[in-house]
Amino acid sequence: MRFLLLIFIFFSLHASDYLSNKKCKECHEAIYNEYEHSAHHLSYFTDELHRKVANASDPKTYACAPCHMPAAADISALVSGRERPDPRDVRERDGVSCFFCHTIAYVKKAHDLNLNLPARQAEGYKPSLFGSLFNPDDSDKHSSLKSPIYIDNVCMGCHSHKVNDHNVTIFRAMGPTDTSRGCVRCHMPKVQGGPEKRNTRNRSEHHSHRFPGIRDAKFRATGYEIRVARSGDGIDVTLVNKMPHPMIIQPARAKYLEIRVLRDGKTIWRNYRKNPSEDPKAYFVYRFFRDGHPIVIPTPATSEQVNNLAGKERRVLHYRIPSLRKGDTVEATLWARLAKAECEKAIHLNDRRFTTPMKIKSLRVTLP
Repeated sequence: MRFLLLIFIFFSLHASDYLSNKKCKECHEAIYNEYEHSAHHLSYFTDELHRKVANASDPKTYACAPCHMPAAADISALVSGRERPDPRDVRERDGVSCFFCHTIAYVKKAHDLNLNLPARQAEGYKPSLFGSLFNPDDSDKHSSLKSPIYIDNVCMGCHSHKVNDHNVTIFRAMGPTDTSRGCVRCHMPKVQGGPEKRNTRNRSEHHSHRFPGIRDAKFRATGYEIRVARSGDGIDVTLVNKMPHPMIIQPARAKYLEIRVLRDGKTIWRNYRKNPSEDPKAYFVYRFFRDGHPIVIPTPATSEQVNNLAGKERRVLHYRIPSLRKGDTVEATLWARLAKAECEKAIHLNDRRFTTPMKIKSLRVTLP
């Protein structure tokens, strides 16, 4: 009830004319094209995994709306179940929209989750959009203001943490002392070109709005380092999480190491036979339980088990393989799945991109 009250108070303050993503494209075509290829562009209607997890959590309410449908005119109605997501409403179709992100005035920190608070807008006036630019250009659609929140806090409202009603953490990307600076540095790198078509101030670069992440093969490979070395009666496989945030953030995902020893081109040893979860130390995942029984949808979870790597953590996994010989080749590959195998037991996914393993990084070493 306290959460619903906060939602009602904060989101009832927003009373400005809405600028759709397509309207933003008229002046910011390059940025829109970047954004269109990002996960922020996805919504309840276009992201099958999110929609089915949300519906399985509670088919009558849409508690995910504050982060996944933040531009909706009445967030409290979606969270309480008085309304359902409407594909005819552009504010709801737009997903994490340009307009919403650029009207954030304040981040309300709380134990359960943080909330982005949009700025109040005077009726009858152009909306004010915030950003990090010095001397932003004028526009006939909106006024532009530089805001300090877009340096330290802009990502924290949705990308920090989520705790369920049983005080179980089901999402955590940022610690209490983290800021958005690291997020922006990696996920919004500077790219060539001005931020708008007219470019009246002759700017030469802007922050990319592609927000590269796990779906980008080149980008995801930069987050890890793998090392392999012979050690005693076997091998040591070292996995380094080079990112400032945990290896696993979203509860539906899984990452795992596949380790093979090859001799004369044939596999003579593997760390699992069929399912990567057979090697629990190399299977990185959130697992949830309700009163001691395993569940997949984390909303009602009363406890959890997590195998994860913290930001900047280095972990050594030792495997005993007495039959090793000089000249054997060890191949270690880190894989990711957007939806772990357990998800398919709870929800059927037609889009196979969610369940097809994606290679993150691979290393081959010939043993001395």
